[in-house]
Order: sequence, then C-alpha cells, then structure tokens
Amino acid sequence: MIQVKAIVLRAAGINCDMETEFALQLAGAKAERVHINRIIEDKSTLDQYHILVVPGGFSYGDDVAAGKILANQIVHHLYEPIQKFIQTGKLVLGICNGFQVLVKAGILPGSDSGAPERQSEVTITYNDSGKFEDRWVYLAPRTEKCIFIEPDRYIYLPVAHAEGKVVTRDKPTLEKLQSKGFIAFKYVDENGKEGGYPVNPNGSVDSIAGLTDATGRVLGLMPHPERHVRPTQHPHWSRLFRIRGTRDEGRETKDSDGMTIFKNALKYIQENF
Repeated sequence: MIQVKAIVLRAAGINCDMETEFALQLAGAKAERVHINRIIEDKSTLDQYHILVVPGGFSYGDDVAAGKILANQIVHHLYEPIQKFIQTGKLVLGICNGFQVLVKAGILPGSDSGAPERQSEVTITYNDSGKFEDRWVYLAPRTEKCIFIEPDRYIYLPVAHAEGKVVTRDKPTLEKLQSKGFIAFKYVDENGKEGGYPVNPNGSVDSIAGLTDATGRVLGLMPHPERHVRPTQHPHWSRLFRIRGTRDEGRETKDSDGMTIFKNALKYIQENF
C-alpha cells in the first residue's frame, strides 16, 4: 500500500494549516505544509503529492474579498499545474477560506468536463446575519459522485466565517448545480430538514454548504472537518460517550464526523494509485 502524501498550502493569514496537517496525519497521510511561494518557484512540487488542501483562515487578510488574493495567485501562477493535478486523478480539498479560494479561482464548481473555469458563475459573499458566525451545524450529503463523502452519513461540524454565503449568478446556474450533482453538502437541522437562520448560518442559496466538481475529486466546504477529528471535540462529547460507551484514547476516530472526509480521501488514493 502506497504512502499517501498530502500538501497543505500556506500563505499569509492562513491559520488552520497546522490543524489540517494534523488531521491528515491522523488519517494516515504524510502531510506537509508548504508556502505558495515555494510552489510558484517550482511548479513540479505538486507532482510529489496526491492530495492538495487549501485550509481555512484569512489569506492575505481577506483585504479585497475573502480568498480573492490567494485565488488570483492561483489563477495567474498555478492554474495549469492544478488543472493537471486534477486531471491526473488526484484530489483537491478547500476548507472555509480554502473553499472561497477554489470558487473564486474558478476551480469550483468548474465545468461539465471537470476542468476549472476562469469565469465562475458562483461566488461566496457576506453572511446574511452581517456578522461572523461561529457555531456547529448539521450537514446533509447531496451527491454520490464526490469521493470525500459518505452519501448516507449526515455529519456535524463547526463553522467560523463572516463570508460564507454561496450565491449563483442566476436560476439556471443553480439548476445546473442541482442536476449535475455539484452540491456536495447542504445545511440542515438535527432532523435533516433545511431551514432559515441559524440552521443555514449564512443564507446560502439552496442551503449550500459545500460543492464538488464534475470529477468528484474536488471538494470545497465552509464548515471545518479538521476541527472534529476526535470524539472529544464534539460539543456534547461527554453525553455521547455515556450513551455509546466509547472512549477517546487519542486513536479512536470512528465517531468523529470530520475524519470521514480525510479517511475517504486516503482510501481513494490507496485504491487508485
């Protein structure tokens, strides 16, 4: 079985890179944090890895718009290498700010062929609440094509963002996302029902919490899977442990919803490379 290698992108303002690296290592990958400038200097760097992760944070302070500056760097310097990365069957994951970056770089939702699009008809903007949202949310999977997802498993993850509202240019664009299976996750309540705020914490159209592309090998989502990779990170962990009779010894992750994202990625690479 091959050693899965993952690269976690670093840039000024990104602050979830260490937690993401840890989550990948916990899942069994050899993960490394690499600054974007090093990749721009040597674009063949990506060839050494199977998984590219753009983690959360506030890249370049979100000074223009959330994720926009880092997205522009990717468009102008790494567009072709990342397109090649995806076309060779490798995986890309964008979390929170990383999701914003992938959308604004045109990598998500991409085209019907699976290739990135330079002019996306989807963007991510300010929350309807007008404030930073820091809460736990339920997510319902809405596609079977994305390799990161267990189609029947609803998961519970934290969000932490001020610009998480997914919007589409028009109704036909939304209908395309729906019909092509590009909607990866939706915000729902504990009963699996869509709803207004705070079930949908930012006002995303059609309750969209995450998107995939035509290949199913790219995933972007606003909630943070790297913040729920151990049972004790669940806000009600002690109650769940009493009910389930489980223990966290630093190795037990089967009840940790975020870990499914990373383990499914590793499983895919191990089975296909």
